[in-house]
Amino acid sequence: MLNQNYEPLTICSARRAVVLLFQGKAEMIETANGLKIHTVTKSYSLPSVVRLWQYKKVPFKRIMLTRKNILSRDGNRCQYCGTTKGPMTVDHVIPKTLGGKDRWDNLVCSCAKCNNKKGNHTPEQAGMRLLKKPTRPTYITFIQRNHSVDDRWRPYLFLDSTIGGATT
Repeated sequence: MLNQNYEPLTICSARRAVVLLFQGKAEMIETANGLKIHTVTKSYSLPSVVRLWQYKKVPFKRIMLTRKNILSRDGNRCQYCGTTKGPMTVDHVIPKTLGGKDRWDNLVCSCAKCNNKKGNHTPEQAGMRLLKKPTRPTYITFIQRNHSVDDRWRPYLFLDSTIGGATT
């Protein structure tokens, strides 16, 4: 669902999108590849992307700091060696015993081997380097990393450089 200014708001169910359309609160921007909703007398295209007619002011959306979200942010890739194989853990860049906090900028995805090698040290003390500096993801980047993003949503999530055929 897009705001009136095409800003992504949320992922909603097809049912919710259809209700918004029939209530006259939204317009259909993209359809779901020929899928239809059938009534006794008519059939309607199933929406994939809808845009609200009126701008909705929404509060800043924060992504919860969870193990799952840390692993997702880092693409299930060890931030020390780059592997995606094996079980992943969450590592404190600065260990808690050295004053490290549970924060987006201090937690990274790590394979068990690197986590054990680093132990209770900072990366510098352990002679290891981070592949990238950990940061808090924005709501848009968090949705972009969702691997089940429908191709028709890509331009509206800034994953493509075109919207509706026009280059942005």
